[in-house]
Amino acid sequence: MMISGMRLAGAGLARLGAFTPEFPDARALHLGLAHWNHERLAPTTPGPGWQAELNRDARMLRLEGGFIEAFRAHVAPLVEGVPDDPDGFVAWFEALKDGGPGQWDPLFDWLAGEADLDQMRWFLTQEAAGEAGFDDLVAMTQVKLPTRPKLELARNYWDEMGRGNEGGMHGPMLDRTVQILGLTPSIGGTCWQSLALANTMTALATTRRYVYQAVGALGAVELTAPTRVALVAEGLKRLGVEPAGRKYFVLHAQLDIEHSRAWNAEVLRPLVEADPSCARHIAEGAVMRLVCGEQCFEAYRACLWADAAPPWASQVYAAE
Repeated sequence: MMISGMRLAGAGLARLGAFTPEFPDARALHLGLAHWNHERLAPTTPGPGWQAELNRDARMLRLEGGFIEAFRAHVAPLVEGVPDDPDGFVAWFEALKDGGPGQWDPLFDWLAGEADLDQMRWFLTQEAAGEAGFDDLVAMTQVKLPTRPKLELARNYWDEMGRGNEGGMHGPMLDRTVQILGLTPSIGGTCWQSLALANTMTALATTRRYVYQAVGALGAVELTAPTRVALVAEGLKRLGVEPAGRKYFVLHAQLDIEHSRAWNAEVLRPLVEADPSCARHIAEGAVMRLVCGEQCFEAYRACLWADAAPPWASQVYAAE
């Protein structure tokens, strides 16, 4: 259950990737991957350019794979010795809530108690632009999983879909926040770290060789999100945002706690029971997701606190 040293994992994401003349650095790579993901996952119709699209997809898949493999190597030291028995693994996984990368970042206390409306709007614009769509990620991950985990992912997906009620769908709930606050999220106007998070989640969910990493990454979201989204909801309420603009965050502050318990019991435990070797891969995905989040929080702080840093900011920067 040792998670000491995890803070080291957040230091090198900018150096990861199969950089090419077309994508010479992290920002260029993740802009390219984000545009490609947007295009390839959008519903479309057959056309004469399908062979050119296949060539493009093959090239982008190699770049995506190079990035993910470098990322896996980067977090490998943090998942050495991960328990491969169900009880030990679930305990290790649950300990990520307190000891994993990016946990208890001071950004969220600041958003709850200090950020002004423009700063909150900037933060939420980054988050909305980098949102990969949890419902779609779950749907893609569940393909061909064993029955018990598959059923839990189905229940999770049904909640994301508002249990068949359009007004309760989680994606449109976030869209309403965007509309109420007048946000204009766009790929080009987003921090590359936020794009990297979405690209990582998409790569894991759409690539079957990374299915266990996807399970770990999605489980890490359910495990760690409630505290952060509760603080965002608190900040929105303080700033006078109407309930409809806060609903997405208020809902997830409670629902994700239940989702995490069920995920750990009905997805992680049976998968590790059936195949102990998958524990390391699930752990990789969880840590990769948390590292991506950590890098986002650091980038957001660098932008939001650049002109008027909160009193504790110097201590945070010194620690980094």
